[in-house]
This record gives sequence, structure tokens and C-alpha cells, in this order.
Amino acid sequence: QVQLVESGGGLVQPGGSLKLSCAASGIIFSINTMAWYRQAPGKERELVAVITGGGATNYADSVKGRFTISRANAKNTVFLQMNNLKPEDTGVYYCHAAIRTYRELETWGQGTLVTVSE
Repeated sequence: QVQLVESGGGLVQPGGSLKLSCAASGIIFSINTMAWYRQAPGKERELVAVITGGGATNYADSVKGRFTISRANAKNTVFLQMNNLKPEDTGVYYCHAAIRTYRELETWGQGTLVTVSE
């Protein structure tokens, strides 16, 4: 069984920083795309940042220049460094990965809450 476990969420003041981590575990042959999504209260889940197996990245316009996605392939881990956080960044952040095990799996983590408030 493959699973993703996120960590690093919490309460931070506007202008502050947080770093999220997401580690994949289980029988994993390879991981292609890894991504972070978020869901604010009363809103739909949205893509925040994505990184391919080759390291190419893409970001939502709302986080460009403030967030950085990276990965440690040897540890099957993806990170999201979030700087200059704003109240509108508040939400549950979910990790997603396209994992190749005995079959292709689209896998989600359980989510970690980020709250940006005074």
C-alpha cells in the first residue's frame, strides 16, 4: 500500500514563512509528477504548485515569487517553501503524486492545515 503523509502546517502571522513536507511510503518503483493543492474554507480545491520527475515546475499565479516547490527523489519527498504568507493562503494543503507501484496510482495525502492570521 502506498501513502503520502504531509507535515509542517500550522499558524503563522502574515508575512511569515512555513515549509511543508510530504513523504511517500510503500512499494514505489518511481514517482512522476508531485504537486501541492489547497482548499480554502467554502472554496474548491486548487492547484498551488507542481513539479515533474525531471524537475520542471509550475505555479498558480497567486503564489508565484512567494512559494517554491522542490523534491528529494531519493527520499520520495516533495516540499513547499512558503514565504510572505497572506491571509488568503489559509487552507488545507494536500500533497498529490503520480506513483508507479505495481500499477499507476494517483495518490493524495490527508492534508495539513495552514492558517495565516494575526
